[in-house]
Amino acid sequence: MRFSTRMIAALSAAFAVLVAAQPAVAQSDMMQKVQARFTAADKDHDGKLSKEEAKAGMPRVARYFDQIDADHTGYVTFEQITAFLARQKR
Repeated sequence: MRFSTRMIAALSAAFAVLVAAQPAVAQSDMMQKVQARFTAADKDHDGKLSKEEAKAGMPRVARYFDQIDADHTGYVTFEQITAFLARQKR
């Protein structure tokens, strides 16, 4: 079977798109895992983790709790955790 130049270019482009999408897929999987751990740690189901809930269910969050809780409210939300993680990647 002979491939034309266009076919090879199209296959190369498709492969490049798939390779480029891998980090986004991996990141999405990671965030789903973080969300699941947050939900499990949130024992009173109020959408917030107290320091005690974080210690029991998300020890890494507990370690950085004061940095994540920038407003000093005594709790952290999933959004605050994801924002903290994004800041750490920079």
